[in-house]
Amino acid sequence: MHIFNLFIKKHLHLNRIKNKIYIFCSIRKKFYSFTQEEVTRQYIIFLLKKVKNYKNLNIWIEFPLQINKLNKRIDILVQLNEKPHILIECKAPKIPIKQKAFDQISIYNTVIQSPFLMISNGIKNFIFQVDSCKKKFSFLKKIP
Repeated sequence: MHIFNLFIKKHLHLNRIKNKIYIFCSIRKKFYSFTQEEVTRQYIIFLLKKVKNYKNLNIWIEFPLQINKLNKRIDILVQLNEKPHILIECKAPKIPIKQKAFDQISIYNTVIQSPFLMISNGIKNFIFQVDSCKKKFSFLKKIP
């Protein structure tokens, strides 16, 4: 958690209004309530931009999606050439990543059809490539 706290202090733009803390999203260009899941989302956005050099216009946040007539939102969707590239699910650092998260992102991907999936709680990252023909996943060590 120490690295996470260092990231918050060094890289995030925070604002306090009436004893409530807000975090600035560089993609959506506005402040959002400071939650652990939002910190994870901003951490992933930081990695996508600073480490992998993705541009703001390639990163979609809380992308709307409809599954079985239910309205859902994808945490992060990276697009390249106007096609889905990486579908990312963010969890709070205290939330262990379990099978339910893999099931959730797999269901979302039946609609999105992204070749890469990622689940992160800011501490553990699971990144995998989808082989839709063979209906299996290959785990990766780095964000594509």
